[in-house]
Amino acid sequence: MTDIICPNCGIKIEISQALKHEFEEKVRNEEKAKAKEEIEKVKIHTLAEAAKKFKDEAQKELTKAREEKEELAKKLEENKKDQEKNEKKIKEEAIKEVSQKSRLEKLEFEKKISDMQKALEEAQRKGKQGSQQLQGEVLELDLEQRLKTAFPNDEFLPVPKGVEGGDIWQKIKYKDRVVGSILWETKRTKAWSNSWIVKLKDDAAKISASEAIIVSQIMPEGMSNFDRKDGVWITTYEHAVGICRYVRFLITSMSSIKSSASQTEEEWGRIRDYMLSDSFKHRMQAHFDGIQALRTGFDAEKRATLLRWKKQEAQIEKLDVNTINFYGELKAIVSDLPEIKGVDSAAIDSGAENDEQETLI
Repeated sequence: MTDIICPNCGIKIEISQALKHEFEEKVRNEEKAKAKEEIEKVKIHTLAEAAKKFKDEAQKELTKAREEKEELAKKLEENKKDQEKNEKKIKEEAIKEVSQKSRLEKLEFEKKISDMQKALEEAQRKGKQGSQQLQGEVLELDLEQRLKTAFPNDEFLPVPKGVEGGDIWQKIKYKDRVVGSILWETKRTKAWSNSWIVKLKDDAAKISASEAIIVSQIMPEGMSNFDRKDGVWITTYEHAVGICRYVRFLITSMSSIKSSASQTEEEWGRIRDYMLSDSFKHRMQAHFDGIQALRTGFDAEKRATLLRWKKQEAQIEKLDVNTINFYGELKAIVSDLPEIKGVDSAAIDSGAENDEQETLI
């Protein structure tokens, strides 16, 4: 038997060994359960602490990872910007280089085009100049030939050296002696220049020419066919020979007056003034106009006559062919027809053969 004291009232209680054992077992179980509960609490607390610690560490790692990610993203963005900047810079430099190269090529191309244009213009200018020079030479040669034909007794000499403005030097002969000379210059340009007058006057003075004449297809303003300006005669190509007759008449008349003892110096001057006056010029203009009208009428009549002759010739040829064909047809029927004088027998036979072929067809 075993006695235990009550912890509450202090009374001594006697218990058996089995009860003691059961009680001890119960106490042990309670202590065990309590210990287990404590262990579970500790375990739960430990796990909670561990979980919290893990969570905190995980959060830190996550935050760190997020920060590293953000840092990486930032670096990637910076690298991207740097790369884009570099690419842009490279692209701009490439574009600039290509643009510069293209600009240089464009400038080179424009330079070539400009040089070609200048060369073309220079060639055209030289060609035009050569053409104008050739036309001027043709005009000069033709005028000289016309003057030689119109005035066979005059002398035509080469223009002396130093007289650059003259083209033809005509020495006027009257009664087998030279009484004066004319210095001619031909112009075939599109614009008139008063400097020609001054130049030709200077050249005429160098060879002591009596008169100077400019033949130009372009007349000064206010001038039509011919006139005298600042001591130089100016005329068109059409009136050149006519004005030469006028000037020759003036030179020969002056020579006759000078050689005549009956004329005084005052009378000689009055005659010269008259021959150089507008009145005399208008008379010569009327004379030239009359000749021009006659020539125009003559040319028109000549063309009309040639046209009329051509029509008559065609009609005669047609009648002649009809006569030959008619006679050929008769001869094909009657072989012993007499020959017609002036008619070609071969033409008759040919006409007959042609008629037979046309009949067979």
